[in-house]
Amino acid sequence: QVQVVESGGGLAQAGESLRLSCTASGLTNDDYGMIWFRQAPGKEREGVSCITWKALTYYDDSVKGRFTASRDNAKNTMYLQMRGLKVADTGMYICAIRVAGCGYDWNDPNRMNFWGQGARVSVSS
Repeated sequence: QVQVVESGGGLAQAGESLRLSCTASGLTNDDYGMIWFRQAPGKEREGVSCITWKALTYYDDSVKGRFTASRDNAKNTMYLQMRGLKVADTGMYICAIRVAGCGYDWNDPNRMNFWGQGARVSVSS
């Protein structure tokens, strides 16, 4: 049984930093992509970042230069370091696993295999 669990997030003021973690368990292969999505109230879920087994990263334009994804394969854990937070970054951050890796459509929610429950990030001005 695959489980995906997020931790971290919380409250921050604009310009501050937060860190998210996502740990996956129960996967039978190693070469999977780990993706962060976020969803703000009333908005569609959008892809934030994807990191491959070999630590290749993909980012949405809105977070490039501010967010950094990293991964510890020995712990099956992905991290998202968020710097220079903006009010627009507020939302539920949800970790997803894609068995096929990242790829050109890494930010398509319909391509994901497993989902976590999410961790809330709230940024105030």
